[in-house]
Amino acid sequence: MAEVLAGSWRGSAFPTLQISERELDEITPLLYDSGTAALGWRRISKTPLQECSAAEVLHQAYRLQSLQAEIHEEKIKKLFSLLRQAQVEAVLAKGWATAGMYAERALRPYGDIDLCVRPEHFKLAEEVLRAPEANDCWVDLHKHFSEIDERTLDEIFARSQTVSLGAEQIRILGPEDQLALSCIHLLKHGAWRPLWLCDVGVAIESLPATFDWGVCLGSNNTRAHWIICAIGLAKRLLRADTGNLPAELATPLPAWLVENVVKQWANPFAIDQPPMSHPVPMADLLRHPAGLLDGLRQRWPNPIIATISVNGEFNNLPRLPYQMANCLSRIGRLLLNSPGGFQEP
Repeated sequence: MAEVLAGSWRGSAFPTLQISERELDEITPLLYDSGTAALGWRRISKTPLQECSAAEVLHQAYRLQSLQAEIHEEKIKKLFSLLRQAQVEAVLAKGWATAGMYAERALRPYGDIDLCVRPEHFKLAEEVLRAPEANDCWVDLHKHFSEIDERTLDEIFARSQTVSLGAEQIRILGPEDQLALSCIHLLKHGAWRPLWLCDVGVAIESLPATFDWGVCLGSNNTRAHWIICAIGLAKRLLRADTGNLPAELATPLPAWLVENVVKQWANPFAIDQPPMSHPVPMADLLRHPAGLLDGLRQRWPNPIIATISVNGEFNNLPRLPYQMANCLSRIGRLLLNSPGGFQEP
């Protein structure tokens, strides 16, 4: 997976591809289901592998994403028009905003539309999004982005930029906030989706000359190190070009972190990730404990998620204490909710 996706976001200058037809056949289902099939096609389209059967699957995925990207852009234009008519200013993150850094937007799939509005406009924005005109738009509306919640909304809006999409002006995160969000989002969700590391790779290769690392890393030293580790993963696994980055960002990565990301990529399917991997609510298991051990096993956090969840450090120390702390925290929330009936934490 890493070999095929290395540098796949670029317009040219790909690393030499060293993979056999048999290996491509084996990972094509993983590329397809993880949203990186179009990127896979990009990498093999100028190589002899373009003639193999797996290549046609990847090429079809690229064609489909091209069509979906056009439909998605129409929805984004419509949403921003509706919100502006209601005098609600929104900033868009992830998805379409990230895809703009790729050599082609069609290389990067996107589903829901992540919008952030000021808290005083949140209810009005919800009303706008409930209008019949917006019924075909899948929106994730935020009062803030949890990944960068130590930054004020005033700061985020002040650093945001507007880009043209047809006749509409779309407000997106500034590059410092976008890179920080992409890095922490990757780790927050356990890095199971390789597309998210491609987002980090393309972001660090697209930095403007005015990029401010102090703003990107922020004032929280722990989160700053998370960002540095995510950048290190993009360099290590996807051969992202970090030659123009400050020397202090070249920090060694814990071996367990790299190994765990590679392990996650062997199974990059949403249905196997929490909470979808929890078929039975924990409250039900507590009432009927026959399946409790299986339920606990399914909920055992991967070390990346556990570290982020307890605001931990990515270092060479064992992850077990972080995983235990994660479980105890979730049990505590479950018990706090128990007077009204057990609820899944």
